[in-house]
Amino acid sequence: MNVALRRLVTAVIGLSALTACAQTTAQTGTAAPENAAPWATDFEVDPAQMASVGRNPYFILEPGYFVVLRDDAGNQLTITVLDETKVVAGVETRVIEERELAKGKLVEVSRNYFAIHKVSRDAFYFGEHVSMYKDGKVVGREGSWLAGVDGAKAGLIMPGDPKVGFRHYQELATGIAMDRAEILSTEESVETPAGKLDHCLKIEETNALKANELEYKYYAPGVGLVREEQMLLVEHGTRRPKGAAKK
Repeated sequence: MNVALRRLVTAVIGLSALTACAQTTAQTGTAAPENAAPWATDFEVDPAQMASVGRNPYFILEPGYFVVLRDDAGNQLTITVLDETKVVAGVETRVIEERELAKGKLVEVSRNYFAIHKVSRDAFYFGEHVSMYKDGKVVGREGSWLAGVDGAKAGLIMPGDPKVGFRHYQELATGIAMDRAEILSTEESVETPAGKLDHCLKIEETNALKANELEYKYYAPGVGLVREEQMLLVEHGTRRPKGAAKK
């Protein structure tokens, strides 16, 4: 996900990011690489146990829910749970739209497909359809993939009960999308324009296809994503889906 932002992060990471990573590890008590747990790649995604609506403490899959993140440079990410579903690899998934602005200009729109386990509340990622924009026109589809196509499998986007040190693949599309995440902390505090958020999850994301790609994300209980690099939460809530009946 977030191809445009990942390119920007990769461009500036270098040695300083590696140093920062080492400092973060020391501060959070995360295990050193040689002691780290193996990356989880095999997930139970029985269609009978999957739901296209639900939530866990850090991931909300309910139509109309949205979050908006923004930084001082005019970069913005808007994530919206749509009132749409799509069957992927035999599973009814929910569509989440992500719209990215770079310095105020649209650079990416992706339609992402998720489902949540009815018992464990683990949230799984089944693929995405990516549209890259330049000057208002689609110029590429880089990063698009679907579970069940060309050997791709669903990844785990957010555990229902996250544990520090757990490492898992979020995407499992060989040669296309291989993002992975390590849980560094469950007790972070994040100051945002929308307020101070406590007991946040801190995740380090890397890419098995690109050695220098690294970014940090923070998720707040009952909210979801609240910080991605320098973008901070400015708004979140639920908008009634179009066509929904008033109560």
